[in-house]
Amino acid sequence: MKAPFLKTSLAALLSLGLTTSAMAADATGTWMRANGTAKIKISKCGGNLCGNIVWLKKPRKDTENPDPKLRDRSLIGTKTILGMKPNGKNSWKGKVYNAEDGKTYSGKMELVSDNKLKLEGCVLIFCKGDTWTRTK
Repeated sequence: MKAPFLKTSLAALLSLGLTTSAMAADATGTWMRANGTAKIKISKCGGNLCGNIVWLKKPRKDTENPDPKLRDRSLIGTKTILGMKPNGKNSWKGKVYNAEDGKTYSGKMELVSDNKLKLEGCVLIFCKGDTWTRTK
């Protein structure tokens, strides 16, 4: 259960409802996780990209957050993609919050096509990923 949400968070990191005519390097918009459990809206934050959960199939609270004061908040609206910086053509590196275990990981994402975004969260050399689909 923890690994799938990490994928969601990573990419959670990232969705904005653009059409297929979006520019190749535009990862902003709303993205659906591969398993259909969450939508993440990615938008610009300064010169970087950030993402917030905007929809959950089964809404719940942020119960694993390391800050006890935040454990009663809804996950909807929670920032999961944190300051992804450009890292080459159609790729970004930054941090990803995983609400399944309350930890923040190094993350990377790559826009593989106008409607597919690959996200990965990593601990040391071990990475897990998911490919999201652009949605509205």
